[in-house]
Amino acid sequence: MSLTLILVVAYFLLLSSVARLTGRQSDNSSFYIGRRRSPWWAVAFGMLGASLSGVTFVSVPGMVQATDMTYMQMCLGFVPGYALVAFVLLPVYYRMGSTSIYSYLDERFGLTAHRTGAFFFLLSKLLGAAVRLYLVCLILQRLIFDGFGFPFWLTALVILLLIWLYTHRGGISTIVWTDCLQTVVLLVALVLIIIALLQAEGWGIGDALQQVRENPMSRVFEFHDWSSRQYFWKQFLSGAFIVVVMTGLDQDMMQKNLSCRTLRESQKNMIVNGLLYVPVNLLFLSLGVMMYMFAQHKGITLPATGDEVLPALCADGYLGQGALALFTLGIIAAALSSADSALTALTTSTCVDLFRRPDDERLRRRMHIVVSLVVLCVILIFRTLNSTSVIDAVYTIASYTYGPLLGLFAFGLLNKRSQPRSFWIPVVCIVSPVLCYVLSIAFVNRWNYHFSYELLLLNGTLTALGLYFCSQRR
Repeated sequence: MSLTLILVVAYFLLLSSVARLTGRQSDNSSFYIGRRRSPWWAVAFGMLGASLSGVTFVSVPGMVQATDMTYMQMCLGFVPGYALVAFVLLPVYYRMGSTSIYSYLDERFGLTAHRTGAFFFLLSKLLGAAVRLYLVCLILQRLIFDGFGFPFWLTALVILLLIWLYTHRGGISTIVWTDCLQTVVLLVALVLIIIALLQAEGWGIGDALQQVRENPMSRVFEFHDWSSRQYFWKQFLSGAFIVVVMTGLDQDMMQKNLSCRTLRESQKNMIVNGLLYVPVNLLFLSLGVMMYMFAQHKGITLPATGDEVLPALCADGYLGQGALALFTLGIIAAALSSADSALTALTTSTCVDLFRRPDDERLRRRMHIVVSLVVLCVILIFRTLNSTSVIDAVYTIASYTYGPLLGLFAFGLLNKRSQPRSFWIPVVCIVSPVLCYVLSIAFVNRWNYHFSYELLLLNGTLTALGLYFCSQRR
């Protein structure tokens, strides 16, 4: 525990030092879009860590037990998804020169659509950020703070206070660089855990590559069963549209891209980020295959849930004394790199989209505190309910709430002649996810067909169709 605590404290001190250097001249422009001076390569590398949350660090290696390495099909779909964002959406955002991407909905449909889109983003991001931080707080509570007798609420408060301290001044100007640092820590922790596993098994790199390649879990492609959730075209197309929605239509991710100097630099950042995502996830999945082979060779009884396998191997000392500290540090780096930018984006969207006061620095500072406290409250609610099914439900809800954003932007970009009536815009955006939920149940009962991420496409399509039928000619 002492080594883990020392590494965690040193890590937060390093983050604070970076924040002091980058947040010296803070104002609304630096907080929201980094004064459009961020180097594209720094944004690209930092976004990689922000995309890999603490949940990813735990879940991706464990998923090979149930689905082999078929997740790579979705990762391959990410590449054309990033290209769509780079060459379709980014030019629109840079043309507007706006702080919030949801200003496009105001320009195209009016204030009601603007606030509707911002509301769905705020709901999705609030729940997602709270879940990621909740999992990190749980890990730190069990590994460190239980030994000191600290209550859970104090652990959560300290973590959020630390995030607030290194983001409240510089905002995006700081986060671009802290995300780079956190991506480095995440990748180093991942590589060192793999090295510890190889040493415990007595493998060289060549032996490990051959063992992974020959293992049945290394299966990547599924072309035969079209009803399977792992069917190639489902995964590939879903991967592309997940990037469009959860990156291209997400204020959190786009705020960093809008901090680049020019559109061309932002496009380079987007393409490089998409290409980096493929080998990094391949590394996570390879770690998962090696974990299960190691446990089989050593006769280790693993937890039934895939998410618990890597934490169990590290905590029980199978990979050496330092593995637990590396795992904890990797989890913290992955979670904070997504949580810090989420708090900044929530603050930005609240001030710009809901209050429509982007120049009010006092409001921005107050809302950053309020957003942090709201996230703390949601974390404590998760703790009170104390059920992993709640977390699953939150992610399911978030997958539904991004569909209306896809429908709003798609309808606005593809249909220039129609103008939806303002009253019906929020109605359509609420009815579409509900209808998708009903259809998902009906398809299972009638045809035993389980929707995967293609439900996002259905949700966006229903939203666009609903907007079309309640439109009038411009």
